[in-house]
Amino acid sequence: MRVLLPLVVLLPVLGAALTLALGSHPVAQRWVSVVVLSGVTATAAALLVVASSDGPQSVVLGAWPAGVGISLVADRLSALMLLTSSVVTLSVMLFSVGQGSTGDTERTPVSIYHPTFLTLSAGVSIAFLAGDLFNLYVGFEVLLVSSYVLLTLGGTAARVRAGMTYVVVSIVSSLLFLTGIGLVYAATGTVSLADLPGRLAGLPLAVAVGLQLVLLLAFGLKAAAFPLSGWLPDSYPTAAAPVAAVFAGLLTKVGVYAIFRTQTVLFGDVRTPEVTTGLVVVAVATMVVGILGAIAQNDLKRLMSFTLVSHIGYMLFGVALGTREALGAAVFYAVHHILVQTALFLVVGLVERAAGTTSLRRLGGLGGAAPGIALLFLLPALNLAGIPPFSGFVGKLALLRAGADDGSTSAWVLVVAGVVTSLLTLYAISRAWAATFWSGRATRLDPEVSPETAAARAHRVPPAMVAAAAGVVVLVTSLTFVAGPLLDLANGAAQDTLDVRSYTSVVGGLDVGSADGSGGTASGEKSP
Repeated sequence: MRVLLPLVVLLPVLGAALTLALGSHPVAQRWVSVVVLSGVTATAAALLVVASSDGPQSVVLGAWPAGVGISLVADRLSALMLLTSSVVTLSVMLFSVGQGSTGDTERTPVSIYHPTFLTLSAGVSIAFLAGDLFNLYVGFEVLLVSSYVLLTLGGTAARVRAGMTYVVVSIVSSLLFLTGIGLVYAATGTVSLADLPGRLAGLPLAVAVGLQLVLLLAFGLKAAAFPLSGWLPDSYPTAAAPVAAVFAGLLTKVGVYAIFRTQTVLFGDVRTPEVTTGLVVVAVATMVVGILGAIAQNDLKRLMSFTLVSHIGYMLFGVALGTREALGAAVFYAVHHILVQTALFLVVGLVERAAGTTSLRRLGGLGGAAPGIALLFLLPALNLAGIPPFSGFVGKLALLRAGADDGSTSAWVLVVAGVVTSLLTLYAISRAWAATFWSGRATRLDPEVSPETAAARAHRVPPAMVAAAAGVVVLVTSLTFVAGPLLDLANGAAQDTLDVRSYTSVVGGLDVGSADGSGGTASGEKSP
């Protein structure tokens, strides 16, 4: 089954090349994109099944020795994140096909959209499966370069301006990450996740903590953790609806995944109370400041962008505590959040298509013109707020229980901040839903548009767009019915990250009887 590991990267890369060659055949491009992303999703599902039953799987490309070649590793954490991201990319692509690729095709070079989107998918796969810091950096760069193109498609002044900010921030975070990799290599002589835990533990504590802080700073900027989050609400709202949806679902979560992986595998034995306190402060500030920013917004896209920032804090909540239960709850919440934010941004795209605006001051009464869209927004919005029995409630409850079980002062601070943030989220999304759908006044696209015209426009939203958005809403809502098994899987994924010996032995190929250093588990048995 190790052949599946490079396949999730090769399929979108080859698909990107093919769609680029088919630039003058948009229908063929769409078919290729959907087929490729369907294949990646099926492969990711198979990887998760294998990683859950047979333990972590690894392969070193080109039959180079472990530590020299490019290592790809799938444990339950990386396979679960890969499957979730693949579902998102496929759903967003279906939404794109339904609305004409980007929603503003009269201004956009559509032929570039598909190869760039598939390249982004390949970068996400590399980042989740990388077995060393340098290839994690490569995965980040592949997806970031693709995101630069996607963000500025159409070349409008707002998108170019937002793209400049996004590019500058991304370059700074990449330089920080690359600097961290150089420092790690200088201090240890390796960047392999198989070798680094032991070598980092042998360094002077001050050096190890310094390396940890550099990587945390780089990943915190990518994950939009406060106070490094100011760039996100200014960037995402300007993008086309499918681009904003895939960004909201995936890009920050890759940064969160990198924090998960490095803080457990690399720095689990060298984490100091000062670093833990710093993580607690960042998690609390991200939750509270983010949701206060959402409450202050009068635009639906910006409001959703601030809630995105705020709920990154829940994932950092689990990292700050560092226990198996807390990390498992954070992994569960990450899966939930990827899907719920994608769903919300897709539905906001439907609102924009129907009403011609996302300004809460100009919206109102859209529920009468488009009750289906109103319901599609309400379900994931309540899920985001953590209303029982939705999966958001399950994830938050698991985090709060982990904090209560920890019992420390910092844990109780996180618990209180989590509860307050959840209540404020409910207020923010209730206000947004009421202003958009429930208000008695007619939808006001602009002074010349009558309520009748608004209703007619709402009913002209392409059914394929509605179906794709509804599919994600149904999927994230259905997590409620599998919350128990999913939480068990998330706890197992957390255990994989904490079981450093098992992970590093698989990355290093230490449990394989072959002489080619190809990595992987022997005879399908679980790693020790």
